[in-house]
Amino acid sequence: MNWLNKLERKIGRFYIKNLMLIIIAGTILVYAFTMMSPDSNLIDRIILDPSKVMEGEVWRLVTFIFVPSSLNIISFMFGVYFNYLAGTGLENEWGEFKFNFYYFVGMISTIIVSMITGAIATGSYINMSLFLAFAMIYPNFQVLLFYIIPVKVKYLAILDWVLIGLKFIGFLSMFSIAGMLITLVPVLNFFIFFGKQVVTGTRSNATNFKRQQKFKSQARPMEVLHRCEVCGITEAQDPKMEFRYCSKCSGKQCYCINHIRDHQHK
Repeated sequence: MNWLNKLERKIGRFYIKNLMLIIIAGTILVYAFTMMSPDSNLIDRIILDPSKVMEGEVWRLVTFIFVPSSLNIISFMFGVYFNYLAGTGLENEWGEFKFNFYYFVGMISTIIVSMITGAIATGSYINMSLFLAFAMIYPNFQVLLFYIIPVKVKYLAILDWVLIGLKFIGFLSMFSIAGMLITLVPVLNFFIFFGKQVVTGTRSNATNFKRQQKFKSQARPMEVLHRCEVCGITEAQDPKMEFRYCSKCSGKQCYCINHIRDHQHK
């Protein structure tokens, strides 16, 4: 990401400190207030609704990122946990400026797609793109699923990709362009940062596989010149083994050093 390094050198001092913690804290507050006052319609007032934005409710362009992905307490807790894990992990790896940039690319992409298509949106797809990025950097990081089952995040990321694909196919079957574009937001965000790495990595793996196959096809099995008449061992099995021919046996009878003096003459 040389282009991002150059950008950081120019405007790297402009970022929101502890961005992920702010988002998580805001999400928890929205969830808590919604649970305490279910008739408040708080979520309806902050979700990204393009028609309401055009009527002057511009705060929705920001507040939609605080909408919980689920009101189920278990799902909500898991969502907060994974968002915290991915967000803080990326902040530590990239630094706060690059993390801010990644998040805001996803946020702006969601806003643009929502405003163009009229689709109502939340920050759930942005948070999904955070987890995909985290799994790309820390594929073998292990988490406790349901606080019991140890699972590497790369397998959870594969599940995320499957879910994205299924949702996209579902919207495609309904001819919902808005749904398809909203679903592709985390994919766009991910490939802006990791597209080159994914492509070059795939090419590298394919090249290495071809080299291995070519080597295997060109490699010839070692020609066996000596085989013990008693135990059957060859120099291919033990290159250090010594072999002798018995002068008392008829024909060329070969024996290993262990059986040259201890065998029945033929």
